[in-house]
Amino acid sequence: IISSLFNTVTNKKIAVFGFAFKKDTGDVRETPALTVCNMLLQDGAMVHVYDPKVQKEDALIEFKYHDMQVDENRLIWESTPQKAVDGAHAIVVLTEWDEFRTYPYHEFKALMMKPAFIFDGRNILKHRELEDMGFEVHAVGKGRTPDGKLNVLVDP
Repeated sequence: IISSLFNTVTNKKIAVFGFAFKKDTGDVRETPALTVCNMLLQDGAMVHVYDPKVQKEDALIEFKYHDMQVDENRLIWESTPQKAVDGAHAIVVLTEWDEFRTYPYHEFKALMMKPAFIFDGRNILKHRELEDMGFEVHAVGKGRTPDGKLNVLVDP
């Protein structure tokens, strides 16, 4: 994520979609989002999280359990995905909530800084459609074609 964002996320707003360990739960025990958010925070990012079920207090308890120091002024919990993406440099999808598949990403892009990035850590989004909207898309396990597009064999 950091290298794709020009080798720094210092003072950049990053919208994180999903903090739960898996969809349809508020369980944050051993969630991969913990490591990703901690890395972003350590590099100076402003991390704005939207998760339909996870509360900030539960996330803070998990950070503390793993002896991770968190600047609560840089870890913001948002009530809507729109608030999370407004002014963001990137969206990072970390939980496979079904609702994340159907969001109006064209509207989100209009709210974001340019170039707008999406990092799909769960491979649940339609990457080709997002690229056609103008997003720079990064997805787990997918390389790039010679023209710079994400190598998409089949979109979810």
